[in-house]
Amino acid sequence: MYTPEQLHEQSEAVIARLQSNPAFANAKIVMMYYSLDDEVCTKSLIDTLVKRGKTVLLPVVTSNEEMELHRYTNANDLQGGFFNIMEPVGEQFTDYDDIDVAVVPGMSFDTRGNRLGRGKGYYDRFLKRHPQIYKIGVCFDFQKMPGIPTEDNDVRMDIVV
Repeated sequence: MYTPEQLHEQSEAVIARLQSNPAFANAKIVMMYYSLDDEVCTKSLIDTLVKRGKTVLLPVVTSNEEMELHRYTNANDLQGGFFNIMEPVGEQFTDYDDIDVAVVPGMSFDTRGNRLGRGKGYYDRFLKRHPQIYKIGVCFDFQKMPGIPTEDNDVRMDIVV
């Protein structure tokens, strides 16, 4: 196990790689995630993106199978949602064709971009309906594996940083 300090330090390296990705750097509308304690920390990056004038979208779980996206403007817009994940209360975003990049967390990724999530399938269902979105998987280096099991409904990332 890693300490919170170690995970924060490792997060900084992953976030640096993410920011150097041209698709991410040039994106105007970015789907992000508001990190849990065991995920690559995205909280300060999200605020930085908003300050740079980018549109940041975060998932809001609406049922046991579906999520929608809402615009994030600042941390005051957040409230606890399903699974104790912080979700924005701002306006719903529905212009999915305008999303340039989706930054997707995972418990593990393999060298082919396959993702092992938390088992609920929210991201897979959403991304399958919107295949035009460029998908960037983010995880700690120790979560990268040579291969992970996949199913037909799993959506592969375009790149993993």
